[in-house]
Amino acid sequence: MLHSDGPLLTVDLSAQSVRESDITDVQEQYLGGRGVGTRLAYERIPFDVDPLGPENRIVLTTGPLQTSSMSFTGRMNATAVSPLTNGLCSSNAGGFVSRHFAATGYGAVEFTGVADDLLVVHLTDEGVEFEPVSNLSGATVSETVDYLETEHGITADQTAIIGPAGENEVRFASIMTSAERAFGRGGLGTVLGSKRVKAVTFDGDSAPTVELPATAMDVHREAATSDHIMKRQGTVAVMDLANELDGLPSYYFSEQQFDGVDGINGDAVEKKKYKKGTCSSCAFACKLPTRDDERGVVTEGPEFEVAMAFGSNVGVDDIVDVMKSNKLCDEYGLDAISAGNTIAAYLASETAFGDRERIWDLVEQIARREGVGDVLAEGIDRVHEELGVENWSVKAMDFAAHEGRVLHGQGLSYAVSNRGADHMYTTFYSLEYPLVPKEQGLEPEGTLGKASHVIERENLMALNDSGVVCKFSRDFMSPERYEALFDADFEELLAVGSRTVTLERHFNNQRGFDRSDDRLPYDLPDFEAALDEYYEARGWTDDGVVPDAALP
Repeated sequence: MLHSDGPLLTVDLSAQSVRESDITDVQEQYLGGRGVGTRLAYERIPFDVDPLGPENRIVLTTGPLQTSSMSFTGRMNATAVSPLTNGLCSSNAGGFVSRHFAATGYGAVEFTGVADDLLVVHLTDEGVEFEPVSNLSGATVSETVDYLETEHGITADQTAIIGPAGENEVRFASIMTSAERAFGRGGLGTVLGSKRVKAVTFDGDSAPTVELPATAMDVHREAATSDHIMKRQGTVAVMDLANELDGLPSYYFSEQQFDGVDGINGDAVEKKKYKKGTCSSCAFACKLPTRDDERGVVTEGPEFEVAMAFGSNVGVDDIVDVMKSNKLCDEYGLDAISAGNTIAAYLASETAFGDRERIWDLVEQIARREGVGDVLAEGIDRVHEELGVENWSVKAMDFAAHEGRVLHGQGLSYAVSNRGADHMYTTFYSLEYPLVPKEQGLEPEGTLGKASHVIERENLMALNDSGVVCKFSRDFMSPERYEALFDADFEELLAVGSRTVTLERHFNNQRGFDRSDDRLPYDLPDFEAALDEYYEARGWTDDGVVPDAALP
């Protein structure tokens, strides 16, 4: 089985020391990426750790495909105990950093302890340098990018950076790379901030070599020649369909359609797109560099989730307003989905939907923990009672745009997800709109009988995150292509995903998570019976706990 290569580098920030460890046995079982990150975190982070304490570790990993030139492989993974969900959480980002990470020659890098001073950690194949950067305290992402390029000749594509939000331990702070790509959900930027790491840089010429079959070029060629709507509109292309299905969260989830959808939909974004955008080595080019010359707004995106969070969910119907919100989140290092949804909760409490100036002020207040922003920085789960609004979250992670009240399998997958209400954990929505060929799709109504499909999607997405293969490769990948690329039986590969999901669940069980956390703020038909089906198929207890006998 093809897997990542290279040792684990442990960076102890308290002692400013490093050491290498052989992790070949982990890589052989978990491929790389999220799988390897999860196994290392499971073994090395205490079950009772404080997410913001020195004993939490954040593990950065790539997969074996990150040293290839195949499309859909420009991604890497980060894993830690989340300050937002309080459970083990992985997030991955696109852009170009994965190749630079691989060039250091390390298969994984973990950070533990807490630095005495704000640091930039420079990782190369020749060693590690700790650079005190008190001058960057409170700096935005672009200010940090400018410093690194001016002082060191390091490009944005070689970096993982936190903004003021991470430094101020906002529970949904992101790690930014290539300036505008994010390890977004779960607050992993907050973990770096708690360790006083402003940025990590990567350089070297020691990437392991990998030889892939002709399948890799088939995927690459098809990605280049495909006439796919995502190349023009990204994920926001689905917004009109969601709205037509009564499935577009609006006005802090109180409504499911948005009258102003034409102002923030795929057509609106496409009109503002001014060039192609892509990730490393990818010919699919589905990113959205956008600008509005009249108002001087230049950003990347927004994608569907952000167009919901800072559009319909806050009552804003102007794509340029959403673009500005997106840009501010990138600058301050905030997960734009959680930032927009949390601001929507506040606007609901104030009856102030559509107030764009207040929205932009709140983004900065949250990032700097000033005024009401200090409250909102805790996230919806922790502040909804104070605001007097409903708790639209699962395991403290607020909802993505794909509406579980309409797509019932997606709703079930939100409930059981170890990460909370994140759409990318299963991408189950693709089966229920459907965005796949109709013969592969499922009726959106109902939960019974869907548990096996949820499990298959969880395992497949965990496999993708371990490879690492972009999840938007779904129209170009098949079981046969996975088998050819990874030199393994497809069921064996899905077992890698299953082991990863099981370890996440068991870790979270030790932190007190069980069936009582697999809950939604709305009712779905036969929901409890569907939970039973899911647990039974996974081999877990009726309480949603992984028995020792089921551990990999």
